[in-house]
Amino acid sequence: MLSEQSAATVRATLPAIGASLAEITERFYAGLFAARPELLRDLFNRGNQAAGTQRQALAGSIAAFATHLVDHPEERPDAMLGRIAHKHASLGVTAEQYALVHEHLFAAIADVLGEAVTPEVAAAWDEVYWLMANALIAIEKRLYDEHGGGEWQEWEVVGRVEETADVATFRLRPADGRPAPGFRAGQYVSVQVELPDGARQIRQYSLSAAPGSPVRQISVKRVLGGTAPDGTAPDGEVSNHLHARVRVGDRLRLSAPYGDLVLAGTEAPLLFVSAGIGVTPMVAMLGELADAGHEGRVIVVHGDRSPAAHALRADHEAYAEKLQGASAHFWYETDADAPHRTGLVDLTDIAVPEGTRAYLCGPLPFMRAVRAQLIGKGVAPADIHYEVFGPDLWLARES
Repeated sequence: MLSEQSAATVRATLPAIGASLAEITERFYAGLFAARPELLRDLFNRGNQAAGTQRQALAGSIAAFATHLVDHPEERPDAMLGRIAHKHASLGVTAEQYALVHEHLFAAIADVLGEAVTPEVAAAWDEVYWLMANALIAIEKRLYDEHGGGEWQEWEVVGRVEETADVATFRLRPADGRPAPGFRAGQYVSVQVELPDGARQIRQYSLSAAPGSPVRQISVKRVLGGTAPDGTAPDGEVSNHLHARVRVGDRLRLSAPYGDLVLAGTEAPLLFVSAGIGVTPMVAMLGELADAGHEGRVIVVHGDRSPAAHALRADHEAYAEKLQGASAHFWYETDADAPHRTGLVDLTDIAVPEGTRAYLCGPLPFMRAVRAQLIGKGVAPADIHYEVFGPDLWLARES
């Protein structure tokens, strides 16, 4: 993929550029938003920008892609690219925007590294960028083609359920009266809302009902501040807007469904592990299996603060009970009710069958800990699939 000459240059400069990526991405976003303020207003998540997590995710993805190119020159990291492309498609990212990103990213690189960016270095990293960008453009085009162009559609709220003190479920139907198009369990949609300052902010929410449902269903956790490293992040703009302002009869703009955390065959034993609001895609996948009369081995694991905080608990339990080959294991930090357990999720005494395919969703530290336990139990890394809500900082860690 990467030319031999560029590969040698990237390998030699990766440590220096990797060490500077945090500063590079900070200057990149500052330059991009100064030139195109509407992108911060209507496309990028302002909360993630304030917390710095989007910068970390971008730096991690660039470093991970470049590292893969030099370490595995005959392979393309399709799993990573696919996950990014699904997020981009759900936001409506266009091919033309990659040239804009290139302009401001390379200006930031030159600004930070100065004379170290020789023509040879610039050419090598330009090749890296366009290999990644063109791969994403191609994947996103395919995704848009599959969804009829990826246009936003209006949906009417036909039901609202207060699941817990901080999670509300919204049930939606197409506002034009047509049947809701299909989706795959585990996927998410983007929701765009107009905020009081006129910004049209976008967030992704997993679909929390099984694909056979006549309505689309999202279960939204109210995000409170304190997510930044210094604890100063603002409250979630969109989640709080939905909780405070959106009622039955209101309309929301939704994207087509995207996401790669979907069931890939059900012959193998299946393990679904979630924590907190990470339960949403798991309930949809369990619902799909239950509706299909799945008879294979299924293990359901969930951790939460308390039974009262466990969103969609009734559905979670009902689907597990309906599946003949399923067992459910819930952990609660407080107020655990029999037969469930007190404390944090611990897979030590859960027998995980050989060949298990695992699906994870929850806070990143939780998923990393679970993944390590599963690998220790013999589950192949390629059989462990995950969904990150928000910027994918797993890549930032692994790079």
